[in-house]
Amino acid sequence: MRTPAMRLRNSAIAVALVIGLASTAAAASDGALRVCADPNNLPFSNSAEAGFENRLAAMVAEHFGETIAYTWWAQRRGFIRSTLKAGQCDVVMGVPKGYDLVETTKPYYRSTYVFVSRQDRKLDLSSLRDPRLHHLAIGVHLIGDDGNNPPPAQALGEEGIVDNVRGYSIYGDYRQANPPARLIEAVASGEIDVAAAWGPLAGYFAQRSAVPLTVTWITDTEAFAPQQFQFAIAMGVRKGDHALRDRLNAFIDGHRSEIGSLLRSYGVPLVEQPVTASGGHE
Repeated sequence: MRTPAMRLRNSAIAVALVIGLASTAAAASDGALRVCADPNNLPFSNSAEAGFENRLAAMVAEHFGETIAYTWWAQRRGFIRSTLKAGQCDVVMGVPKGYDLVETTKPYYRSTYVFVSRQDRKLDLSSLRDPRLHHLAIGVHLIGDDGNNPPPAQALGEEGIVDNVRGYSIYGDYRQANPPARLIEAVASGEIDVAAAWGPLAGYFAQRSAVPLTVTWITDTEAFAPQQFQFAIAMGVRKGDHALRDRLNAFIDGHRSEIGSLLRSYGVPLVEQPVTASGGHE
């Protein structure tokens, strides 16, 4: 049985929720596309708005006839909770399709993990089962110690390739620009022989390296199923915000060519996206 105090508390919570939703709605309708983004994470985003997700957000806002309002937050554990779920912003420009913390749009690109090596080494690696990987110094990104590391790190472990693998924190030293780039820089400097990295990050920094680097797609990954090496990337909105999701879907459908050109200009390896029975993209 609920006491008066419980009813009063519940009423207060209900009023607070109504006020919060009203504030969020007002903010969302003030002519601004409110974007959650990392201020130090090229090629995706930074506070100078130089990343491809920044450029994409600008395209969306122009199409909507809106300005952009950024909420900057380091994209680490708790990012969605502290930004999108907290009502500080309305859209994250890059999340995996089906990411369960948000409502996702249609994917606007699909990319893959790649190998990065120096051109002068002429390694041309493509398979995680290449016997040379047992002897080369390999760099991979590490996310944590909870088994949630990227697919190449797990696949190399399955192959018994452990002692010659060096981990580089995906988070790195946030006082430096673009911490994940240290992995690609280690290839250029000769600190490691090859990196296995997410394609958009690898392609961007390899493209801009003073030392010529080779980027090759990791293939022959079926043996590591259900581990995935290719991912479709979408935009994310708050769960239940179907109106914004549908507006973004319409933008994606109408601007696939421009989006593809933007991504290619940043060196993003693009995998052809599957087409659904209705003729659209997954």
